[in-house]
Amino acid sequence: MKNQSSVSEIIIGSRIPKDYFITKGKGESDITIHAGSYHLALKEAGIEMCNIITYSSILPSIAKEVGRPKNLVHGSVMENISAVASAEKGKRVTAGIVFGWLYNKKTKKKFGGLVCEYNGNEKVSVAKESLYASLDELYTNGFSEEYELKKVKLITKSFIPKKRYGTAVVAICFLNYSCPIIKNK
Repeated sequence: MKNQSSVSEIIIGSRIPKDYFITKGKGESDITIHAGSYHLALKEAGIEMCNIITYSSILPSIAKEVGRPKNLVHGSVMENISAVASAEKGKRVTAGIVFGWLYNKKTKKKFGGLVCEYNGNEKVSVAKESLYASLDELYTNGFSEEYELKKVKLITKSFIPKKRYGTAVVAICFLNYSCPIIKNK
């Protein structure tokens, strides 16, 4: 058995999401939400075979949109920023995401992105208003003095379920990460 002092060690910093794709879907079920309409919404979005882990609403400056891969590994972890809304038959279900990129006003360098989600039962027009207002609030209360908000993108999914339950999902899904090395012994 080796002495612990002779073991190599690499210390990495927090992972930084790099490449992402955007997807959305809807699902309906007469049985349940989680193992029913939610799963079917993930299936339409093409991520039903993954274990979903949800982030809050910040994009790093290195994040870059790419196309959705054709083959995701069954059982893999899919970390994402998502909006998920569910409702019963006859009631509208709407999920939406809006995001934009912050650029330094002086250097013009990309700083990172802000994301807002809508999970509810309003029409897309109402969700859109709410999303843009939320994004503006985040930007105005913390970033507007130093940064410009540019390249804003909106993604929504909305429908009225005909089955007992319905779910809409919109997601920014991360595929890989940069891992900064802090210390290499």
